[in-house]
Amino acid sequence: MSYTFDPTVLREYDIRGIIGETLGTDDARAIGRGFGTLLAREGGKKVAVGYDGRVSSPVLEKALIEGLNASGIDVVSVGMGPTPMLYYAEASMNDVQGGIQITGSHNPANYNGFKMVFMGRPFFGADIQKIGRMAAEGDWDDGTGTSETRDILDEYVERLLKGLDGLPADKLQSLRIGWDAGNGAAGPALEMLTNRMPGEHFLLYTEVDGNFPNHHPDPTEEKNLADLKALVAEKKLDFGVAFDGDADRIGAVDGEGRVIWGDQLLMIYAQDLLKMVPGATIIADVKASRALFDTVAQYGGEPLMWKTGHSLIKSKMKETGSPLAGEMSGHVFFKHEYYGYDDALYAGIRLIAASMRLGKSVTQMRGDMPQMLNTPEMRFQVDESRKFAAIEEVKARLAATDAEVNGIDGVRVNTSDGWWLLRASNTQDVLVARAESDTEEGLDRLMAQIDEQLALSGLQRGPQAGH
Repeated sequence: MSYTFDPTVLREYDIRGIIGETLGTDDARAIGRGFGTLLAREGGKKVAVGYDGRVSSPVLEKALIEGLNASGIDVVSVGMGPTPMLYYAEASMNDVQGGIQITGSHNPANYNGFKMVFMGRPFFGADIQKIGRMAAEGDWDDGTGTSETRDILDEYVERLLKGLDGLPADKLQSLRIGWDAGNGAAGPALEMLTNRMPGEHFLLYTEVDGNFPNHHPDPTEEKNLADLKALVAEKKLDFGVAFDGDADRIGAVDGEGRVIWGDQLLMIYAQDLLKMVPGATIIADVKASRALFDTVAQYGGEPLMWKTGHSLIKSKMKETGSPLAGEMSGHVFFKHEYYGYDDALYAGIRLIAASMRLGKSVTQMRGDMPQMLNTPEMRFQVDESRKFAAIEEVKARLAATDAEVNGIDGVRVNTSDGWWLLRASNTQDVLVARAESDTEEGLDRLMAQIDEQLALSGLQRGPQAGH
């Protein structure tokens, strides 16, 4: 029995496709067969499975479980919920050796996919390619596994609340916060969480709806934060928190409606964390502001720049023992007093805790940040066959100059008054560009350098590509 996946589906960090076109129940079954076989060969016996609020998720879950069972693996189904709830199941259940979440994350409603954890580590890159090879060769073990359901939502929410332990009750009681679940999988967990928390909480779009009727659940795009900003302004709230479709990425706005981007949130978390863990290594991706790396150093931490991608960052955390890491895209990873995976609900709790412990409002901390001028993340379509080659050409040209280049993930060029970045996306046929400077003139000059390098490779910044 061999099976062939659509070549576009096996991605760097996860498996993802368009329902009815490139992804369906046969794929889910084959993923279960491959993952189950690999786990069994490593001595594993049981996998936790969860799914998000997309319309296609329940049928994919059924097929995935069939595939796992057919390879002799037992399944604990934790039901519909955020991706971090599945990660929590995998981290906290003693009898489970792996986890799979069915989720389309922040992609359009007709997409879906799979995020995986294997023996306590992220399962990505070469692992995912191996699933493809095993399917093509029919290299699957046969067996008969069992399936059971466990409701862990209550336990998960109680674990999130531990993040507020030891904080002054009167101060917590005076908090007024807005939350936007974006009709994504965070909704039920968020309702339960805010019901058990002190303070006043105002919730938007907690009803799970895979068609996302109110706005697209991607808090890294400012237009998707409009409703949250309006709520914060209307109710005069302290700040607001938003989630992506599967709640592993956080977005936030302060009391004045200013967006707090991923790297800026990390600046707040870092200040709080370095008081408790002096000298800690804090990791951020190559898209993050120089201000973040400077802030970490200023508070006595060790800043470490690493490749973009939640699986890559998690692996680097394990390797370095880092207690905190984050990405521009709103993935924030707490190993300190937590499990090291990206959980936006927990990140929301830690934002409250940081504000309390540092004795400053979120709005004040946002206002105190250095006023860097930076571009948003610019994404433009480049043919799949050209995207990595173009970056290599840029690297080669810059190597012949005295430019200060960090080549860890694409090309990040540091200048006296800022930096610019050009990298190939691992998940789409796009190049990503970003620049930051102290002045408008500096920013224009850096953008011109990007455009010059693109032109030398026969490319130009075309219209913006979506995620």
